[in-house]
Amino acid sequence: MKNSNVKTALGAFAVLGLVMVANKMYQRRKAMKAILEEYGIKEKTAFGVVDKIREMDDEKYLEMKNKIKNQYESECCKK
Repeated sequence: MKNSNVKTALGAFAVLGLVMVANKMYQRRKAMKAILEEYGIKEKTAFGVVDKIREMDDEKYLEMKNKIKNQYESECCKK
């Protein structure tokens, strides 16, 4: 009986972990899509996005790069 309860608890924690990871991925994808749309990039394929970025001037590229960098910067390793 005791072993069954442990397995149930571990299973519940595994499902909760998967839900948390999926939610984080959804939030990151939504943020990235918003940044790309801000700069007029509405392509769906990786090659289309790269072509649009190559057409950008240097100032817009650096601005977009900094926004993406700030969005995905990890907070755990800051000094």
